[in-house]
Amino acid sequence: MLDFIARRLIAIIPVLAVVAIFVFLMLRLTPGDPAAVIAGDNATSDQIAMIRGKLGLDLPIWQQFAIWIGDMLHGNFGESFFFKKTVVELIQQRLEPTLALSICTLIIAVFTAVPLGVLAAYRQGSWIDRIVMGFSVLGFSMPTFVIGYILIYIFAINLGWLPVQGYVRIGVDFWQFLERMVLPSITLAIVYIALLARITRASILEVLNEDYIRTARAKGLSTRVVLMRHALRNAAVPILTVIGIGIALLIGGAVVTESVYGLPGLGRLTVEAVLSRDFPTIQAVILMFSVVYVVINLLIDISYTLFDPRIRY
Repeated sequence: MLDFIARRLIAIIPVLAVVAIFVFLMLRLTPGDPAAVIAGDNATSDQIAMIRGKLGLDLPIWQQFAIWIGDMLHGNFGESFFFKKTVVELIQQRLEPTLALSICTLIIAVFTAVPLGVLAAYRQGSWIDRIVMGFSVLGFSMPTFVIGYILIYIFAINLGWLPVQGYVRIGVDFWQFLERMVLPSITLAIVYIALLARITRASILEVLNEDYIRTARAKGLSTRVVLMRHALRNAAVPILTVIGIGIALLIGGAVVTESVYGLPGLGRLTVEAVLSRDFPTIQAVILMFSVVYVVINLLIDISYTLFDPRIRY
């Protein structure tokens, strides 16, 4: 197991190297000049050139990349072009809302989608199954921002039950924190629920035809025990795989959801950095998302051994 974990951690290095090269080149080769944005519309060419020199953007691309990699290896991710803070400080300030949104979304999605998928598989062909599958198709087809605006219109504007935008830290007021997390979490969770419920249903259907399920039923075990203890446990590996893959949906959806609901998280920071062509911030945030995605998938792979004793690393 330790050898497997060590190999996977070492494999992160080339993945991050490819991501770093791709992001760096993509930002430098696309149209747009951060110096011109900083200088403003009325700036002269000399002023823009002076800003480019101050930011190091007048150096050859390979030299800019070498300087960035060298600083990053020493824990220095640079200073934001526009926020006038170090990138590490920006990430620390914006991390809590994104972390809270992701955790709430995962809780809602997993504890909603898995029971729905199990129920749909058990009631295959019934109206419950059709409703769950219809919701899966609809939820996975609708863009996240459309879902967000629909929920805002219904629950915030028409009914006035929940606030539209903003964020309150959990340590300041727990209930206001929950009020402001409900709509963004549900918005981001709907796509995740649609995907996870569909995979759960398919996995449970495969398991329900196995001999050990018939044996469990012949022993007189209740339906709940058969479904949750025997069927779901043996169908957990593909479900866990989809949970890990769905982290990419969370990362991409957080960018849109935080912008719709005005959450000051990493997703909104990414949008602001892209619009202002803030190279150091974009590079650091994307690398951090890449590390999180790889590490979570490693944890998912390790968790397979808890549900299937046949899996050994």
